[in-house]
Amino acid sequence: MFKINCLNPIAKIGLDNFSEEYAITDNYEEADAVLVRSASVHELDLPDSLQAIARAGAGVNNIPIDKCAEKGIVVFNTPGANANGVKELVLTGLFLASRDIIGGVNWVNSVKDDPDVAKLVEKNKAKYAGIEISGKKLGVIGLGAIGVLVANAAMKLGMEVYGYDPFISVRSAWHLSKYIKPSKSLAEIYKECDFISIHVPLSDATQGMLNEEAFKMMKNGVRILNFSRDSLVNEEDMIAALKVGKVFKYVTDFPTPKMAPLNEVVAIPHLGASTCESEDNCAVMAVSQLMDYLENGTIRNSVNYPDCDNGYPDNAGRLAIHHKNIPNMIGQFTSALAQENINISDMINKSKGQYAYTLVDIEIPSTPEIKQKIKAIEGVYRVRIVK
Repeated sequence: MFKINCLNPIAKIGLDNFSEEYAITDNYEEADAVLVRSASVHELDLPDSLQAIARAGAGVNNIPIDKCAEKGIVVFNTPGANANGVKELVLTGLFLASRDIIGGVNWVNSVKDDPDVAKLVEKNKAKYAGIEISGKKLGVIGLGAIGVLVANAAMKLGMEVYGYDPFISVRSAWHLSKYIKPSKSLAEIYKECDFISIHVPLSDATQGMLNEEAFKMMKNGVRILNFSRDSLVNEEDMIAALKVGKVFKYVTDFPTPKMAPLNEVVAIPHLGASTCESEDNCAVMAVSQLMDYLENGTIRNSVNYPDCDNGYPDNAGRLAIHHKNIPNMIGQFTSALAQENINISDMINKSKGQYAYTLVDIEIPSTPEIKQKIKAIEGVYRVRIVK
């Protein structure tokens, strides 16, 4: 029986997919796996029982990735499951950046009780005039699941779309419209585009990438949308650019004390994936990945271990080994099993940075003694008996 703990409410449609071999527990300390959305795991201990954490969403800043990897805990996320929900909010952001809809609505609310409200509207509506997005240039930075959907949708709305992603996947490339103009550099996006939408993960390389240097290359009056992570933008540099009109409007899904009060900022309360459909999709995907991992050892969409799939374990035994990505690990595994006269029927090994993962199918049932012999090898983080 696998025990699952939910650190946040998880959509029932996902939890209902667990079979009778699973039980939901309120006790985090005894959990084999955890489902989480926004709750922080950084402050929690990682119990020895914990084998996997599944984030029902894309961002994993609330999870200690490397700490988990060193304990052999696989961290999953659900890329693409909420992509349509975020795309639709980004499109909303495009319109909010081009037309002062919020300002106009707020003004109407301030005069709604005036008996001459209709006349007042005709007299004052020019104050809230804007521009049309059709024919304007949009730069999409990052062409993952969300960026591709945003680029394709904006093109259909009549925008001239530039896309930049030096690491675009084959899957994303297949889904990207042939009418999207590929940019070879961020500088081209900055210099050419009237609107810029950023869709990259937060990392040391991307933190604060929209900064003074970037703003200097942009058109005067550029409109910027950020539905990825707040720290992608250097806050002080953005405020300075807004004050002088270099950036006309900043639409963000991440309000901060400095940004939220500014008239030039449209701050949305982190609603990117806040749709019933997105929450359902993320829950279903997260549960599916957990079950495949716990039952078969399969890893799909992990942020700290490589994707690895050796199918259903139809041999007598299967071991899942988490270890350092260093030379001679496979040789040590095979040697240790050979010393016990155990024949290997199948094996797959994958690596991701400094971490590696090996599935070994053997012709006898796995035992605690076999597990311990592998675990004793230096550089092994964890050994799990799958079968």
